[in-house]
This record gives sequence, structure tokens and C-alpha cells, in this order.
Amino acid sequence: MRKSLPGKKIIAVGSLVALLAATTATPALAATHPRDEVDKALKTLVQDGVPGAQATVTSRSGRTWSEREGVGNVETGTPFPHGSKFRAASITKTFVAVVVLQLVAEGKVRLDTPIEEYLPGLVRGNGNDGTKITVRQLLQHTSGIYNYLRDLDLEEWRHRGAEPEELVAIGLAHPPLFAPGTSWSYSNTNYIIAGMLIEKLTGRSVAGEIRSRITGPLGLRDTSLPSRGDESLPYPHARGYGPGPTDYTEFDPSAAGASGGLISTGADLNRFYGALVDGRLLPRAQLAEMQRTVPAPVGLPGAEYGLGIASVPLSCGGRFWGHGGNIVGYANLSGAVPHGRRVNVVVNLNPAPPKVADDLAKALDTGFCAR
Repeated sequence: MRKSLPGKKIIAVGSLVALLAATTATPALAATHPRDEVDKALKTLVQDGVPGAQATVTSRSGRTWSEREGVGNVETGTPFPHGSKFRAASITKTFVAVVVLQLVAEGKVRLDTPIEEYLPGLVRGNGNDGTKITVRQLLQHTSGIYNYLRDLDLEEWRHRGAEPEELVAIGLAHPPLFAPGTSWSYSNTNYIIAGMLIEKLTGRSVAGEIRSRITGPLGLRDTSLPSRGDESLPYPHARGYGPGPTDYTEFDPSAAGASGGLISTGADLNRFYGALVDGRLLPRAQLAEMQRTVPAPVGLPGAEYGLGIASVPLSCGGRFWGHGGNIVGYANLSGAVPHGRRVNVVVNLNPAPPKVADDLAKALDTGFCAR
């Protein structure tokens, strides 16, 4: 039975702060059996409070395996389902950034041109000025625009949904956090605007562009960006919970939209990030732009943020490229090492006890580093 949480704010979709902050450098793992190490990391997640967890690991050769622990439904006690579909949240941002960069390669948009040129009159008021904010700054979270999700009440917006213009207006009701390009602050408003940019330039929906440019060509059959009013989550899926536990599986994704409305699976996300970092989705010049990073204050030494993608150190050396996704009911981390391993870890509880963020990051690190 669902319970309401009066006045509860929507947890910032894909907050890298929550998901990546605790991946502190630890000695490289010396596991004889990688699956055992990954399973141990998932058991820790369940012990620390999540109903269930799943890790999906894809090798450089393309072989995929997964481990799961805990339950996908707290009422029935059924296991976390194999191949579970889930709300991937801010993983959406990487997809949106890829579409924008493909449009850059096609000569339809320029990264260092102010957004005012493409969406005149949209970004203005309370000190916000679209003539001074570039497309690059939106994608890199250096625009200074306020994060609209901080002002959304969960119970009000969960079934209501929203149009992009409404969400942008919420963000622009606040003065900018800093002058464009002078600092970094994660803002979902940036990607709602990026989604509007895609639709203006192509005349098609963001969902349609993601489908024709990414999920279709890569064969990602379980990945989609639902439209307003579609609260369902395709089967098989684990139920998604908030504190209580309160069941938040059904949720209108338009409240997250181009900033975090995507549904996917671990296997699909591994294929996506592998294709991206291996150079199969963007020309070399645009991939280089995506991977031009700035320091990102997410509480992780060495973490950096590019255009819709983060670069994160691994305990066993090197870095992975990926993103976190954090929406009510689900949290996940996903990424890939160029021409190497790809890993996704997902849990069906968010918001969760503070220890879970640390466990989730360590589980992802284990997926990359266990040998």
C-alpha cells in the first residue's frame, strides 16, 4: 500500500553528488572470481537497507553476465528480476548530449553559441540571460541556472507530469547561482533546455531523436523515453521504493523529461556506454568535445565532468566514463572503460540511507576492478 510523504521534494535526478561521492581510492581488488566479489558488494547493499540490487558486467569481448541480490517486491518477497527494467534517471543526460553533439557534427548547432540564438526569449529574467549562456555551458553544468527539481513537491508532481516550459520557468524563477562559465553546479534545468533545443532544431521529439539516432542503431530494445502520462514500467522490473518503504514504481516521467525520464536495463546501458566511449556514436572531434572536462565538486578527488558524461578514477587504476541516475524509487551508476569493461549497478530504493551511496559506488568499482 502506498503512503504519502507530505512536502517531500523530488530527489535530484541523477545527482552525481549522491552517487559518486564515496568512491574513494582503495587497494586494487585481487579477486579470483569476479562474480563472487560483485555478489559480495551487492549483499552489502542489501544489508545496508536496499530491498534489492543488480549488477550487469560486460567484458571487452561483449560477453555479459549479471548478479542480483535481495527482492524486487517487498510485499511478495520475489527476487530482484533478471534483466530488470528501471528508471535510469540522469543517464538520460548522456543520451541527450550525444544527440546534441551529433547535431553539432551535422552543422545544425554550435557549442559555443549562446542558447538565445536557437531558443530566443526562453532564458531570461531574474538575472538569467540566454545571450551569455552557451550550449556547451548547458551540457557541462556551468551555466549557473538553478536546478528546478529542488522546488518540486513529489506528491504534487508524481502523477501530474509537466511540459518542458513549466520546468524551465521554475528554474528561471531564481537568480543564477553564478556568472556563466565561472563555476560548476549540477542543474536538471540545463537538460530540459537541451531537450527543447533538440526539438527546435529537428522538428521531432527528444524521444524520437534518441530512438532514431541511438537506441535503434544500437539495438537497445529495452530503452525508451516515455511520453507524458505514461507512468508504467515495462516487465520485468523491480518495484521502486522510497523510505517506508513507499512504492513509487508508477511515476509520470515528464517531471524529469530530457533531464532524467529514460527507462533502460543494465545490458542496454552497457552497450550504449561501450559504443560511446569506443567512438561508434560520435565523430572523433565531437567525442573529444564531450570528453573535455572540468573539475566537478562531487566530493570525489579527481572526478571531472564533460558534456553529459563524467570521468571517474578507479581503485585499480585508470578511469571510467559514465553517469549516475537517481530518481525516486531507483538509483544506478553506469559507465565504460574505452575498449574495456562496461558496468551498471542498480538498486530499487531512493532516497536511501547515506551508506547506500557509498556501497553503490563501491559495487560499480568492484565490477570494473575485480579480476
